[in-house]
Amino acid sequence: MRKLLPVLLLSLLSPVCFAQEEPYDYFSANRQLIRNGVQSLLTCNGLYTSRRNLTQIFDQELRYLGENVLGDASGGPYTLFPREQAVSVGGDVHGPAVISAFRKGIGCVVMAPDMSLSDIDKLPRLDLAYPKADPGSLNWPQGDANAVAPVPPTLNADALKQASNWTFDRATDEQDTLSLLIIHKGKIIHERYADGIDQSTRTRTWSTAKSIGATLIGLQVDAGTMSLDAPVAIDWLPAVSGGEDPRKAITLRHLLNMSSGLYPVDSFKMEYATGSGLAYWAGASSVDGARNRGLIRRPGSFWEYENYDTLLAIKAFKDSLPSERAYHEFPRKRLLDRLGMRNTLLSTDRFGDFILSSQVYTNARDLGRFGLLYLNEGMWNGERLISKDWITFSRTPAPASASRGHDYGAQWWLVPDDRKGEVPAGAYSTAGNRGQYVIIDPDHDLVIVRRGLDYGKQGFNRWDLLREVLKAFPGSP
Repeated sequence: MRKLLPVLLLSLLSPVCFAQEEPYDYFSANRQLIRNGVQSLLTCNGLYTSRRNLTQIFDQELRYLGENVLGDASGGPYTLFPREQAVSVGGDVHGPAVISAFRKGIGCVVMAPDMSLSDIDKLPRLDLAYPKADPGSLNWPQGDANAVAPVPPTLNADALKQASNWTFDRATDEQDTLSLLIIHKGKIIHERYADGIDQSTRTRTWSTAKSIGATLIGLQVDAGTMSLDAPVAIDWLPAVSGGEDPRKAITLRHLLNMSSGLYPVDSFKMEYATGSGLAYWAGASSVDGARNRGLIRRPGSFWEYENYDTLLAIKAFKDSLPSERAYHEFPRKRLLDRLGMRNTLLSTDRFGDFILSSQVYTNARDLGRFGLLYLNEGMWNGERLISKDWITFSRTPAPASASRGHDYGAQWWLVPDDRKGEVPAGAYSTAGNRGQYVIIDPDHDLVIVRRGLDYGKQGFNRWDLLREVLKAFPGSP
């Protein structure tokens, strides 16, 4: 027994090591708040931007929320306000109620939890007249007349139809295709919509918005008012005292290449708990959170997909313009109206900052027009809208993406190394959650637009879609 005493005493005096695992979710209240905001904003846009009914919205727009959806089309802890074109979701045991309201020219805006219907008139809106010409009388792509052409005899029409069926008739019901547009040599040679969808139906682009935002930035770089390689003039938060802020080394190129080196706050299962989720869905500023991150890596050295990097680039874009009005009107005047993209709404947060990392509503034809601008290397109706240099930069692999197979450019996705040879190596694509793709294949003078409301694991593969469409082209197996 005496021999055991020192051992027993040692064990009693030694510190106990507990595993650093936290079973309690300290962000559960945030997740509940954001859940309410997601349902509020998607329902509001579904009703007043997409012009769909509640059954369609619960069946498709909200389906990816799974068991987190509150109520159903017959009712639940939500309230519709048709006169105000607003939707409130939550309250009481369901967490703070979140209101979203439709605003002219920009779509629905989500409000902070302490705001009410009386605050709607304080939200931003865009009062900018559209060009007077009737789109129905203008030839495609500026308008919608003479848009669709027969499948050229050089292509295999049956193979094209099979590619369309492959897109719509999925082996899993988690992949819900809404529309497919195939544009060859500038003309629509295939256009198909799911039940309840037509060519005017706007749906959310999710991260396809990043490619649109980058294009606006490119216009300013072309004009010499922004620079790719100068440090971005961001007022970082919190302000650093007593030394140089290392974040001042971050350039616009780093942001567009998703390699800022800033802490990736949206990662690690936190996207619907904090970070950009609070701006997207709960009324927080889309700017303040983006610039309140510390540097954890040397800028340009590591690739990390981060919504806030895009929003920082959009903040720099805003600061390159002389006024709030110029900022709000720039996308329409300099890009959308010139391309005939009249069905496209660029939404903002409640402070008036564009959420061009995700929050754009548009239809398949407008995205087809956008794709044609890139396919034509920046030319539109004989006029250069954006430089060929910018198109080249957009589709040049970000240096830090090498470890991933060179699959990312500047807010555009590229064919990864392991798919080259199966599909053309020079193809590139936008990509948005739930299956939003604009695929550009310069080798075949081809633009493909696929819109979806996928849910669950999703997984629709855009390069597989390109492979299937190319079976209609000469020389394909």
